[in-house]
Amino acid sequence: MTMRSKVWLLLLFLGVMWAQDKVYVCPMDPDVRSSKEGVCSRCGMKLVAGLPDPVEYPLDLTVTPHRLVSGQKASLDFAVKDPWKGRPVTHFTIVHEKLFHMFVISQDLQIFVHDHPVLQPDGSFVYEYAFPQPGMYRVLGDFYPDGATPQLVTKTVIVPGAPPAAIKLARDYSTKDGGNMQVALTTDPPQPIAGQKTQMYFHLSPADGLEKYIGAWAHMLAGSDDLIDLIHTHPLIADGGPQVQFSLVFPRPRTYRVWVQFQRKGVVNTVHYDVPVTELQ
Repeated sequence: MTMRSKVWLLLLFLGVMWAQDKVYVCPMDPDVRSSKEGVCSRCGMKLVAGLPDPVEYPLDLTVTPHRLVSGQKASLDFAVKDPWKGRPVTHFTIVHEKLFHMFVISQDLQIFVHDHPVLQPDGSFVYEYAFPQPGMYRVLGDFYPDGATPQLVTKTVIVPGAPPAAIKLARDYSTKDGGNMQVALTTDPPQPIAGQKTQMYFHLSPADGLEKYIGAWAHMLAGSDDLIDLIHTHPLIADGGPQVQFSLVFPRPRTYRVWVQFQRKGVVNTVHYDVPVTELQ
């Protein structure tokens, strides 16, 4: 056997061993792993091998006009920069059928928007929105730069004027009426604990005609009452039936407002619950 043949066999052997050890990971839910190519059982994204180390990509938000007036349309311009040289990022991976997911939440937690800014030729994303009332708003950008990891970046917008009265959230697990279904919630443990997994079980009635909404059986956004912690996630277990399960770790002992969205027969049902989270005793 020639030296070239020996080298070729060695490379072939190493390639086979590497392929056997290859692990495919979901970029959105890194705890979902497989030894084979495929899609994530939780969110439907394509599994990839060799995820890059997570690096935060800066997100610039320009709001025009500069001085906002409640009830009047404003333009929200989102520009993503690379974290090394600050150059504009122009290529993105589709996540749940969209390139950019945007959430808007008011400081009194009464206003909730989940929508999708439009990609511009220069790589920025633009969205027109009339902030309904004065006060502080948290604006979240959820996007996935090509070759990076999914990003969730929060910005703050202030609308001049008298802000809404402060609110104090109390536990609210009551059954909710959406657009064309009722949604009931139970949690395990019944009293969620900060830093530990909470299983959230949603029962949908009726569940006939349940459809995926933007590529997932459900979407959830959880926000602490001080709007510091904001978490966007998708079901741990869902199959189009009446039971949908989420797994969530609440970071701090606060009360969280949890919005969930389901689609049935073309109607998007958006409901919310208030979940007090305590410290580990």
